Amino acid sequence: MDPRRPSIRRRPRGWVLRGLLPGLLGLVLVLAWPLARATPTPAPVWVRLEGHPVLELRRVAGAQRPEEVAQRASAALLRLAQDPAIEPAMLQVREDPPYSMVGLAKPGGRFQPLFAVDDRAAAAFQSDRPALAERYRDQLRGAIRQYRTTNNPTAWMRGTALALAVLLLYVLWVRGQILLNFRLSRWLSLEARLPALRIGDIHLLDEPQLRELLQWFRRSGHWALLLLISYLLIPLLLGLFPPTQAMAEGLRSHLLQQVEGLLGGVVDSIPNLISIALILAITGLSIRASNAWFGEIAGGRLQIPGFYPEWGLPTGRLVAGGLLLAGLVMAYPYIPGSGSRTFQGAGIFVGVLAALGSSAVASNVISGLMLIYTRAFREGDRVEINGVVGVVQDSALLVTRILTPRNELVSIPNATVIGASITNYCLAEREIQRPVALATTVTIGYNVPWRQVHALLLAAAASVPGISDEPPPRVLQISLNDFHISYELDACVRDVARYRETLSDLLAAIQDRFADADVEILSPGYHALRDGGPSTVPPRD
Repeated sequence: MDPRRPSIRRRPRGWVLRGLLPGLLGLVLVLAWPLARATPTPAPVWVRLEGHPVLELRRVAGAQRPEEVAQRASAALLRLAQDPAIEPAMLQVREDPPYSMVGLAKPGGRFQPLFAVDDRAAAAFQSDRPALAERYRDQLRGAIRQYRTTNNPTAWMRGTALALAVLLLYVLWVRGQILLNFRLSRWLSLEARLPALRIGDIHLLDEPQLRELLQWFRRSGHWALLLLISYLLIPLLLGLFPPTQAMAEGLRSHLLQQVEGLLGGVVDSIPNLISIALILAITGLSIRASNAWFGEIAGGRLQIPGFYPEWGLPTGRLVAGGLLLAGLVMAYPYIPGSGSRTFQGAGIFVGVLAALGSSAVASNVISGLMLIYTRAFREGDRVEINGVVGVVQDSALLVTRILTPRNELVSIPNATVIGASITNYCLAEREIQRPVALATTVTIGYNVPWRQVHALLLAAAASVPGISDEPPPRVLQISLNDFHISYELDACVRDVARYRETLSDLLAAIQDRFADADVEILSPGYHALRDGGPSTVPPRD
C-alpha cells in the first residue's frame, strides 16, 4: 500500500467529527436561544394608602419607572381619600388607544387621568388592557371607602376606648403576674419540700441546688412572659387607630413569621430528632451489652484464651468510649443547625484546645494503655512506684492513684509511671502462687559463730505470726566486711497487706533473740569504736 494515500479507516472518523460538531453547536444554540431572549421579571411595586397595599404595578406605560408612578399615585390617592367632595363612583376608565386611562370624572364632563394602562402592563398579569384597568378602578374605589370608614370621629373614639380598655387589662395582668411571681418565689424558698434529684444511683442535685434551679426557671419565665405580653400589646394598640394599622400589621406579620419559622423548624427537625434518639438508643444498648460482657470477663465467669480477667474492665471502658464516640459522630449531622457557622466556630475552638493539650494527654493515655495491657499492676495491688509505697486505688487512662499506709492518696501521671521502676508485691502470689518475701540485713562481729547467727535469725522469723512456713525462711551471708559479717534474712509474708507490720514485728523479734543470746548487733555507725567501751546489747528485763 502506498503510504502517501490516505487511510480508509480515517475517513469515517473525520466525517463523524465534521458532522457531529456542527450538530452539537446547533443544538446548543437552539436550547440557549429562549434563555437569551428571556428577560427577568421585574419586582412588583405597590400603590399604597396609609401603608396598606392597594394596586400592584408590574409594568407601566411608556418609559416611566414603576417606582415613580407608584409614588405619585399613592400621593394622589391619599388626596382623593381625604377630599370629602370626591365620591368613589367618580373614578372611571376611559379608553384612549393604545391606553386605558384610569382617572377622575369631574362635573362638566372633564376627565382627570391618574395613570395609564397599556398592553404590556396587562400582559404582565396575563390579562387584557380593559380588564386590568377596571380591576385597578375597583381597587381604588374600595380603598377610598375603607379609608373613610376607618378615618372618622366615631372610629377614633372607638379605638381610643378600646385602647384604654386594653391598657387597663394589661396593667391588671402585670400586677397579677407580679403577685403570683412573688408568692411562687416565697413558696419555693420557705414552704416547698423538694426531694433530691437522682437517676438510679447517680446523685445529680440535692435539695438546695434543685431549689435554686427552680428559682432560676421562675425568674426566667416571669420576665420572658412579661416581655412577650408587652410586645404583643404594641401591635394591638397600634391596630386600633387608622394611621398606625399598617405598622401594626407589619409587627404582627413579623411575629407570625417568627412563630411560623420556629414551628416549621421544629416540625422539620422531628425526623432528625427521631434519628438522633434512635442512634443514641442503639448506642446506649450497645454500651450496656459491652459492659455486661466485659464484666463477665472481669468476674471470671467468661474466659477467653489469652485475655486476662484484669483486662476486662479497662477494655470495657475503652470499647464503651469508642461506641459513644461513634454514636456522637453518627448523630452529629442530624443535630439541627449542625452546618451553621456557630457549630463550625465551636468545632474550630475545640480543635484548637485539643491541639494545645493533645501531646500531654496523648502521652498519659498511651502510657495508661501500656500499663493496663502489660499487667504491671492492677487495682488492689500493693506496689512501690517512684518511692511511693501503697495500694493501687485506681488505674485510669491518665493517672494512677495510690493509697499509702498513712491514708494519703497519691496521684502519679501515667507518663511518669511508665518511665519508673515498679515493684509489685502481689504479682508473684497471684501469678505463680508463691508469697512475696521480705529481706532484712544485720551485721554481727567475727567473734560470734555464724551457725549461732543463723539459728537466732531463723528463730526470730519463726516467732513472727506473719511469716510463712512454706517456703521456710533462709539466711544468707552476703559480705565479709572489715569488722563484721553481713547476714541477710529472707522470709515470706503470709498477708502482703500487712507487709509493713510483719517487717516491724520481724525486726523486733530479731532484737529480742540477739539480746537474749547476749549477741551484739553491730552497725557502721560505731563498728570502728571497739576500744573496750560498753556493749550495745540492751539489758535483760
